[in-house]
Amino acid sequence: MTWSRAARPPCSTGSRPTSSLHVEQGRGLVDRDAPVGVHSGIWPHGRYRYDIAGRADHAGTTRMEDRADPMLTFAMTALAANKQARLAGQRATFGRIDVRPNGTNAVPSHVTAWLDARAESDEALTVLVAAIEKQAADRAGRDGTSVEVTPESVSGAVAFDTALRERVGPGLPVLPTQAGHDAGILQAAGIPSAMLFVRNPSGVSHSPAETASVEDCLAGVEALADALAGLVA
Repeated sequence: MTWSRAARPPCSTGSRPTSSLHVEQGRGLVDRDAPVGVHSGIWPHGRYRYDIAGRADHAGTTRMEDRADPMLTFAMTALAANKQARLAGQRATFGRIDVRPNGTNAVPSHVTAWLDARAESDEALTVLVAAIEKQAADRAGRDGTSVEVTPESVSGAVAFDTALRERVGPGLPVLPTQAGHDAGILQAAGIPSAMLFVRNPSGVSHSPAETASVEDCLAGVEALADALAGLVA
């Protein structure tokens, strides 16, 4: 649910400021009892591939103490990611894995898993990722496995234009966003950008449960219209 494509001018406008409207992907506005807010910036975001190698064995005939099971290393790494992110107030998610040979009666020989990590600053992201990688390596040493971590994509923090934000959202709650947005690409390219967003009662994103009331949407549209009118004037 987004109006950002219709709201912003084409990229050929050079350095002309842009603003967009989006349903919030979280519960920040719910906690503040506010229908509309403005984003301060986008958290840095990285995706990292974990290749964990072990030894394939028979699930029935191989004693537990004789195994080099990469699934155990992965499982403990996923738990470590959750713990480190919770302690630091950041985000860490293993949402995708590939297991070989992927048989019910087989100890795996290899697990590939992808970590999505996000943090409030570039430095915090580096610390979080390093802590997870260290715990993975420590666990691999106990399991008789090996771990190789490959950064596949890392996007730095983006701070939206402060002056523009104050013009389009005076008096509105100011919150960061942990999700990526087109507006961040424009801001990083030197085009002053801002994002208005409306309250999402469920706090759920990328799901049919994502929602916003008609009243809040209208309040957001009015705020965006006022912002665009002010920019044009």
